[in-house]
Amino acid sequence: MTPVSDHAPLAERVAELLAAGGPLPIVAAGHPVLRHPAEPYDGQLSPELLTRFVAALRDTMHAAPGVGLAAPQVGVGLRIAVIEDPAPVPEEIAVVRGRVPQPFRVLVNPSYEPEGAERASFFEGCLSVPGWQAVVTRPARVRLRGQDEHGRELDEVVAGWPARIVQHETDHLNGTLYLDRAELRSLSTNEAVAARWAQPAPEAAAEALGFELP
Repeated sequence: MTPVSDHAPLAERVAELLAAGGPLPIVAAGHPVLRHPAEPYDGQLSPELLTRFVAALRDTMHAAPGVGLAAPQVGVGLRIAVIEDPAPVPEEIAVVRGRVPQPFRVLVNPSYEPEGAERASFFEGCLSVPGWQAVVTRPARVRLRGQDEHGRELDEVVAGWPARIVQHETDHLNGTLYLDRAELRSLSTNEAVAARWAQPAPEAAAEALGFELP
């Protein structure tokens, strides 16, 4: 099959991706689709195609595995993302990071704004930047607005690790990677993070690698 060009109608691009079956290929940093604001979703996909696309995003997220995936990460410039986090971490880490299980949900045209001045700093990774993590300081609580896949309005305050996931995925829809917000002196391979910086918070990494936390 001849690949659909990057400028083909989005419905055609999605249909072609789904026709291949299986988890969708995740594009990596350096692909232009990750660096341009995604197009607001306004019915570009039929209800049936949207349902299939959301299911494929979920399957791809699970297969990676990850806790969130934005449409641009599979080469589709639409403001759609999925999140889900079973939070399989020790209680000590869960408490410090505010990581609680999150059911599967779809974010359509999401936006966020800080709710309060509190900020939190933790190592963060990305399926489109495989093999690496870095410390990112983000608002600890945000107000999330948007819609779900059925067009129902979302307007809620999200805190802790769920707030971090919401910000990370929404940033993707704005052409922003987590590295744009990261403390680059903290940049570490996944192996280094597991071996050296598995503590719930990154204070030890900051001292050893020479960066400051807010």
